[in-house]
Amino acid sequence: MSLRGDGPVEELAVPSGTTVEEHDVVVDGDVLVGGQSTVELGVRGRNVAIGERVSVGDDIEAEGDCRLDTWCSVDGNVLVGEDAYLGERVTVTGRLMVSGDLDIGDDVTIEEGFEANGWIVIRNPVPTIVFYFIVLSQLLRVGETDAADELAAALADGDDVRDPLLVPRSAEISDDAWRVSTPATVGDDCRLHGNLRAESIRVGERNEVFGSLRARDDVTVGTDTVIHGDVTTRGGTVTVEAGARVLGDVSAGDLVVYDGAEIRGTLRARGEMKLVQETGGTDDEGADDDRTDAEDADDGAEGDADDGAEGDADDGAADAAVEDGVGPERESETDVESDAHEDGRGNDSEPPAEGSDAGSEDTGPDSEGSEPDSDAPDIEPDDEATGGESAGEAADEPTGETATVTPNAGADGDESDVDDP
Repeated sequence: MSLRGDGPVEELAVPSGTTVEEHDVVVDGDVLVGGQSTVELGVRGRNVAIGERVSVGDDIEAEGDCRLDTWCSVDGNVLVGEDAYLGERVTVTGRLMVSGDLDIGDDVTIEEGFEANGWIVIRNPVPTIVFYFIVLSQLLRVGETDAADELAAALADGDDVRDPLLVPRSAEISDDAWRVSTPATVGDDCRLHGNLRAESIRVGERNEVFGSLRARDDVTVGTDTVIHGDVTTRGGTVTVEAGARVLGDVSAGDLVVYDGAEIRGTLRARGEMKLVQETGGTDDEGADDDRTDAEDADDGAEGDADDGAEGDADDGAADAAVEDGVGPERESETDVESDAHEDGRGNDSEPPAEGSDAGSEDTGPDSEGSEPDSDAPDIEPDDEATGGESAGEAADEPTGETATVTPNAGADGDESDVDDP
């Protein structure tokens, strides 16, 4: 690891299943520690890589390979299941035991001696990751993709990929506190000792932390996690999920507590404080009910629209029928008037009834004026409408020969004769 600039590790990542025992940090996967860090606990993992100027306060046990970069110091023994790589000026206060090959640099100090079952090479070893990149780049450059795939498979060793323990540069890890200047993430089913200090903290599910959590930004405590201490943030949001237990105080800018969480201490929030209740299946049922109501409303609206359309159509048909009915009535009235007109003409030509003076007086001039009309041909309508119009025109517009006599006059005269006793 380079002493200059930021290292490749940008956060403290504790994988799931990590436990802190009395003196060691036990990890199922690999362990990668950034440069200029201080680890006062021992380290146990599959492959262990320690950066430059890192101080380890107890034993190191690696099932696979172990690499100690330049100027590292280990206050204890180093046990390696496969190969070991020690850089220049590495100091081991205990004993070095290697089951495979040993590459060792200059000015290495091993106080209690070392033992290797494989080859022992005293040199300045090339960093492993650099060597792998060189080989892969050369294979890909010459087009040997199959060989590159085989090398990658060999490096993987056919094992399941497991999340490593990542410790960023300039970190301090001890039984009292884990201090980093980067975000920190803790997986599930972990057991940690010490207070956790980071830029932001996210703790997974079913964890137990024997210490407090303090961050500048947000802090999240997962479900069924127990924190034996306080949870504090300067200006971020503290989220305590359902089933989590905080045995101390909680202080935050904003506080979000889910239903079912337990906080035994005091709650302090400079901003908002929310209590979230999860309804679960009730929301789904309510959503289904809402959908059903909406569908019923749509069906009702469609039914009303259909009924309204049918009602309007029926009303329109009825109105049309009424209008059609009005026409024949008017036509019938016109026919009656035309018949009356014809009757009037006939009465004008016939002699007056006996015993009616008014009728005889009226029929005198009518008969004289209507003589030319008797010779005129009667107009017979082809249909009711034509007959009505012609009769109406004849009734409203008398000819010049009958200017002094109206058709209704004769009819009225006849009616008067009939009504008189």
